[in-house]
Amino acid sequence: MKLKPLGDRVIIKKVEAEEKTKSGIVLPSSAKEEPNMAEVMAIGDGILNDEKKKDEIKVGDTVIFSQYAGTEVKVDGEEYTILKLNDILAVVK
Repeated sequence: MKLKPLGDRVIIKKVEAEEKTKSGIVLPSSAKEEPNMAEVMAIGDGILNDEKKKDEIKVGDTVIFSQYAGTEVKVDGEEYTILKLNDILAVVK
């Protein structure tokens, strides 16, 4: 990846939504919701240099983020979302 987030920004890659329900029903693409879980791909220097924020999140974490947050970009055929640290709601452990 050739993206480097600036300031307090984070680059994430959305986790693919499941295509089947727990009961085995296959969902058509129109019925699927946009996933709001993603993997952290890169973290801006504003977060890494801040003593309070740097331990909250790291590259490789799975996070839950606000539904309409961020800006979507496409780099080398891959889709990423750039958002502020404040738009991340939780880290999945």
